[in-house]
Amino acid sequence: MTKQEDNKAVVVRWFTDFWGETCDLSVVDEIAAPGMLLKYSLHEPRRGHDDIKAFMTDFRAAFPDLNFWATADLIAEGDYVVGQWEGGGTHTGPAFGDFLAGSLPAATGRTMRFTGTTVLKVIDGRIVEEIGLDDGVAALTQLGLMKAA
Repeated sequence: MTKQEDNKAVVVRWFTDFWGETCDLSVVDEIAAPGMLLKYSLHEPRRGHDDIKAFMTDFRAAFPDLNFWATADLIAEGDYVVGQWEGGGTHTGPAFGDFLAGSLPAATGRTMRFTGTTVLKVIDGRIVEEIGLDDGVAALTQLGLMKAA
């Protein structure tokens, strides 16, 4: 396999095991670099295994049905892999205060569904950064944290 194919395989595993329907946090230790940066517009940037695991643990507790899936083929060039996705979930869990725009009280029952594009940098089979541009306006509006236009 080429470097790009290898990098795509790492990203497919990350998208499936970390962001997919179920989350296996052991994937963080296996394929994320120790100082990995995870950055999206909806949340504070996260860095390192413990911070990333804590973020996902809290996110999935608040949104137990959280799930993201690819909507297009991955594109790879050099150390970078780009993916388009769609996802969301329903807030039926505890209060969630990780959104930069505000906090949700416990179990609002509100559902968010939104899209995004993510660029991941993979070095020697490990993800060193995941930087995404998501439709945070849609998600925050659906959750009642932003006023609809």
